[in-house]
Amino acid sequence: MFPNARLRVLVTDPWFTKVITTLIVINALVLGAETSPELVASFGPVLHAVDRVALVVFVVELILRFGAYGTSFFRDPWNWFDTVVVAITLVPAGSGAFSVMRALRVIRVLRLVSVVPSMRRVVAALLSALPGMASITALLTLVLYVSGIIATKLFSDVAPKHFGDLGDSLFTLFQVMTGDAWSDVSRAVMEQQPYAWVFFIGFLVVTSFTVLNLFIAVAVSAMENQVGEERAERDREEMEVTMDVLAEIRMLRAEVQAMRETTAN
Repeated sequence: MFPNARLRVLVTDPWFTKVITTLIVINALVLGAETSPELVASFGPVLHAVDRVALVVFVVELILRFGAYGTSFFRDPWNWFDTVVVAITLVPAGSGAFSVMRALRVIRVLRLVSVVPSMRRVVAALLSALPGMASITALLTLVLYVSGIIATKLFSDVAPKHFGDLGDSLFTLFQVMTGDAWSDVSRAVMEQQPYAWVFFIGFLVVTSFTVLNLFIAVAVSAMENQVGEERAERDREEMEVTMDVLAEIRMLRAEVQAMRETTAN
């Protein structure tokens, strides 16, 4: 299927994007309202009608975008994302395994990510940061595992509820790492082993204050790279437009010069 230039002008127009964004927000509010028995009892038919209209508009939007870009429509991962989201919500909500499809209608709200450029930039940056985050996750897992073994050997006798075996120790240390009641755990152990604070403080410094902050550093770096790439792409597009304009100006000058020479002769 060949792309349609007129449809492309339509779907890339800012007002078209604003309409779709507004409809996604309205659909999100409607889906939230449908969770209230009081609102459903009072406005149920209206809410269902708005939800169906939104779904129809989303389907029409995808058709228009496919007509605008042709087969190149599927070269953009965000178009695949929108297509899958809408396709899932088109599955009839029957009984059994398909009954969950009615609840999955809420994923249409996620289309806001693909429509809003700033959200799309954040998601793209996080995806590009996954390799670096995987390495940090492996490091954190290693630290947690080693600390779990140490804690089990040191505290299994004084606090068997929290450090009775490796599984209990890993769960407790994960709780400590998140800062959830870590002082209660440490003080319970320190009643029997006063110097246990050295282990807990060291563990918190390594995990919460160091390793976890590496995730933020990787995410921020990926975001900066994403912004830099978008800026470079925008500059490249502006340069191409400028070169095209300069080429047209040269052609016009050549034509004017040729006309002058013809008139002079």
